[in-house]
Amino acid sequence: MSRVVLLVPTATYRAEAFLAAADRLGVALTVASERRQLLAEVMGDRFVEIPLDDPPAAAAAIEAFAAAHPVDAVVAVDDQGLLAAALAAAGLGLRHHPPAAVAVTRDKVAMRHLLAAAGVRQPDFAACAAEPGEAVEAVVERAVERACRLGPPVVVKPPGLSASRGVIRADDPRQVRQAAARVIALLDRIGEPRRLVVERYVDGDEVALEGLVDDGRLTVLALFDKPDPLVGPYFEETIYVTPSRHAPEVQAAIAATAQAAATALGLTDGPVHAELRLPPGPDTEPVVLEVAARTIGGRCASALRFATGGSLEELVLAQALGRPLATAPAGGASGVMMLPIPASGRLVAVGGRDRAAKAPGVTALELSTPVGGTIEMLPDGDRYLGFLFARGDTPEEVEAALRAAHGELDVQVEPAGQVEPAGPVA
Repeated sequence: MSRVVLLVPTATYRAEAFLAAADRLGVALTVASERRQLLAEVMGDRFVEIPLDDPPAAAAAIEAFAAAHPVDAVVAVDDQGLLAAALAAAGLGLRHHPPAAVAVTRDKVAMRHLLAAAGVRQPDFAACAAEPGEAVEAVVERAVERACRLGPPVVVKPPGLSASRGVIRADDPRQVRQAAARVIALLDRIGEPRRLVVERYVDGDEVALEGLVDDGRLTVLALFDKPDPLVGPYFEETIYVTPSRHAPEVQAAIAATAQAAATALGLTDGPVHAELRLPPGPDTEPVVLEVAARTIGGRCASALRFATGGSLEELVLAQALGRPLATAPAGGASGVMMLPIPASGRLVAVGGRDRAAKAPGVTALELSTPVGGTIEMLPDGDRYLGFLFARGDTPEEVEAALRAAHGELDVQVEPAGQVEPAGPVA
């Protein structure tokens, strides 16, 4: 039986889906995590403790495990384990994106430079970082100077975070100054270096592409439209719907741009999640916002089903093992809503859940923060409130179902500072 080592941060949403996928594929799964699981003593060769915050050490631990228990693939479920998985796979001679390519996708400055060198269309950008001992004010003023050189509006963001965390639009020097100071405060809070990326804001519709790269060739698994406008000042994503309603030639251009980006970054074997914008006007090329060497985040992958009945997680595991892939999508349309967070604070109640879950077209409602836990709005927050899923004959039906179901919910939040942040619901 094939064995996969699955890197699972304790705070992930994704473990359950990958565990179910491994079971359906008949794969022996070993969980590698930074915290010893409650049942680790009885799990035996199905658990290995690794330091996820130290990718080389984590990879060494996985390689040591593989010396006693042959391993056929190493897969990370979230950003936190990507580089460790790539290093371990490289050390074991297993199929995976190269570690250098994965590292680039985790650093927006390095990614922007490689895309620019390859001529891939992306926002104009500038980077700035604090020198040792440099005051915050100096970094902020440097960000303002570079934003003025690019020309407002701009987007200020940290180079190493995901899910729109720390991403702020600024329309003038005063707003740039405020945004840069806020992002640096967030970086200080979470212990990240004081580094910023300033990008020219790109207007237009935003899409998300989900794909698999096999020997450098990209196969598009799904293209999601994001029907809610994402214009800032913060960029909380809500509805994703597939298949895309854009014209076939536009979708082909998106796929070609994503392929060019994956090639430029050196991604060769594994999942790719790309975010692109479509500037208004005829004959305008898609603009690459982000490329990640992983699948779509949160629980959003549950919106996808393929003609064989399999899941996205099954495809990822099957590809890592070199098994044949059946990537044709299931018929109809599907979508997910990442429930908007109305305020930061303690989640007191979510009323109307039964009505929302039973709304026409809705297939599931999941809360990822328990009642009594803490939720935090963007740009500071890093957790989702929950997810709504729907299916229908057309994208329009799915979007309408998600909006109607969300209208049934009554999310009640007390002011922030009452309790410690809570992890995801199991």
